[in-house]
Order: sequence, then structure tokens, then C-alpha cells
Amino acid sequence: MVLDTNSHSVFLLSYHLILVTKYRREVFDDEVSNRAKAIFDAISPNYKIECIEWNHDKDHVHILFKAHPKTEISKFINSYKSASSRLLKKEFPQIRQKLWKDKFWAQSFCLITTGGAPLEVIKKYIIEQGSK
Repeated sequence: MVLDTNSHSVFLLSYHLILVTKYRREVFDDEVSNRAKAIFDAISPNYKIECIEWNHDKDHVHILFKAHPKTEISKFINSYKSASSRLLKKEFPQIRQKLWKDKFWAQSFCLITTGGAPLEVIKKYIIEQGSK
């Protein structure tokens, strides 16, 4: 496992983000997904975020990414959703026909922390500290 560093800390902050289109409208194909990822890649360095993996289904995207401890993830997600919605609708006019009231993303999202060890292993490790 390779850890990230800065001048005062060592960290590895990984997240799984799932973004769903409004009312699960089926707008994603490979071309739209690739452009959505390119927008993600263009915005993410401003927030010290790095995309690790990206995939899509017809109505949602899955993103695995790493972040910095000072990253304001909710601000990044809102910024990304706003920019990608605007740009995707502009560059792919056919998408507008599938949307409801011009809304691209659902308001909510799913963000899950990820890690190398299951929570039970970490919990056991913490409990056993100082017992030997």
C-alpha cells in the first residue's frame, strides 16, 4: 500500500462516489461517460482529488477517487455536478430530450469511504492495543 504525504501527515483517503441522473433517466453511453470523466479529471486537481477508477451504467456513474485531508468533498461534488450538467447538455443536445425539466443529476449522491482492511479488522486492532 502506497500512502500519500504532505509536509505534516501521511494519509490514504479513498472514496466510492455514485452519481445518479435525475429520475434515473438513461443518458449514459461510452461517449457521454468519457466526456463526464474528462470533466471530472479537469476539475479534480483544483480540489486535490485524483480519479482512480470510473465506470457507468445507463443512468449512473461509479467513481473511485483519492482525496487530500483538506479537500472539501461536498463542495467538489457540487462543483462537478454543476459543471458536468451544463457542459454535457451543451455538447450532447440529444440528452435534453431524455431529461425532466432540464435537470441532469439527482440532488442526492452516495459517498462511501473505502480502505484496505475491513472495519472489523481495524476495530479489533484498536481494541487490542496495549494488551500485549
